[in-house]
Amino acid sequence: MLKTIINAFKNPEVRVKILITLGLLALFRLGCWLPLPLVDPSAIRSSMSGDSLLGLLSAVTGQALSNGTFLAIGISPYINASIIIQLLQVAIPKLEEWSKQGDEGRKKINAVTRVVTLILAVMQSVGIVITWANTDGALNVKLFAGTFLAQKWVLGIFVGAMLVAGSMFTMWLGDRITEKGIGNGISLLIFVGILSTAGLAIIAVIEEIAKGSETAIWELLGFLVMAILIFAFMVFVDLAERKIPVQYAKQIKGRKQYGGQSTYIPLKINASGVLPIIFATAIITFPQLIGQIFDHSDYGFYWWWSTNLGAGTWLYALVVSVLIFVFSFFYAQIQFNPEEVSRNIQQYGGFIPGIRPGAPTLDYLKKVTKRITFFGALYLTIVALVPSILFSIFSIGNQTLVNAFTSTGMLIIVSVALEFDKQLQSLMMMKHYKGFLK
Repeated sequence: MLKTIINAFKNPEVRVKILITLGLLALFRLGCWLPLPLVDPSAIRSSMSGDSLLGLLSAVTGQALSNGTFLAIGISPYINASIIIQLLQVAIPKLEEWSKQGDEGRKKINAVTRVVTLILAVMQSVGIVITWANTDGALNVKLFAGTFLAQKWVLGIFVGAMLVAGSMFTMWLGDRITEKGIGNGISLLIFVGILSTAGLAIIAVIEEIAKGSETAIWELLGFLVMAILIFAFMVFVDLAERKIPVQYAKQIKGRKQYGGQSTYIPLKINASGVLPIIFATAIITFPQLIGQIFDHSDYGFYWWWSTNLGAGTWLYALVVSVLIFVFSFFYAQIQFNPEEVSRNIQQYGGFIPGIRPGAPTLDYLKKVTKRITFFGALYLTIVALVPSILFSIFSIGNQTLVNAFTSTGMLIIVSVALEFDKQLQSLMMMKHYKGFLK
């Protein structure tokens, strides 16, 4: 990947795209450190734990939420809105119709996604502001003592509006990166946020080492070894694929011969990437977010959900594992349609060696897809649970590192890095052919 980046900088057009991408990502990180004027970051950090709902959201934004900054919400409302719209495409015929209309339909779906993003950003900001209002010292009411602005609900409206504006600005940055830069802007923003959180955690451990802590040295070394091994395993599985050979028969039309080629259908073991994990965590944390907004009684719905199904509980891990397994099969059916592939193979005079065209080919593709999807779902389930357990064991209780390197975050880092490398190589190849034709 390093060699690809070096070669990319030699091309002026690609270099401009890379610089635009880096500039917009730097602007995003600047917004993640730009503090809101009426909140106290120290009071917010003292009330948050790494395994709480707000702690998980803060990890994705590079600790922007725990620092009470302008981009504290980040891109999470847009992610949840995209998930909701994608799921509704199966249930709502109009959305399904738009998804098949090409660029025009995609524009309509994007417009609906932005509206849903705004609604979710408002809901999430309300929940966060309520949490800060119930935290002593989080909202600086003392700044306006003796005036109308000293009331928490007035400050809450202003802070909530700023949070919503920051979320919409983050969505705009992601769109600009996708349009002007390289790669998927939303994925890169999440990628940078997670890396920033991990970097801050490592710096905190290095500071402990500098103070003379011998335990921190072994914690850091053991953790880095485990992280490298898990990253290598993720890359190995992410690049693995099952190749189904397809042979096309020779056809003679006039004086020309067509067909007679051999190709293959690549079926990736982890074709759905990190989406099933994001789907599962978004669904199980959404009721907690709603409860955080509307219910703050000592023994109400929010308390029950946080105690029994909140992040960090064993039941949370079990439910997330089941949801990941189910969503893996669901997303695999959306991404790969055996009936359509079988029909296209037969239409163009192709066949799988040893398998008759038509119904036998369809049955064979369904059987292979189910097997690969099963192992892919099993892999995602293991990835969602095992790394956190191993890190908890080998980091000897250092929660700073464990909370920074979540399994979801590691999988996102691997997926986004590999996808960025592929898009950069494709762009380099396209520019190479364009120069050759000139």
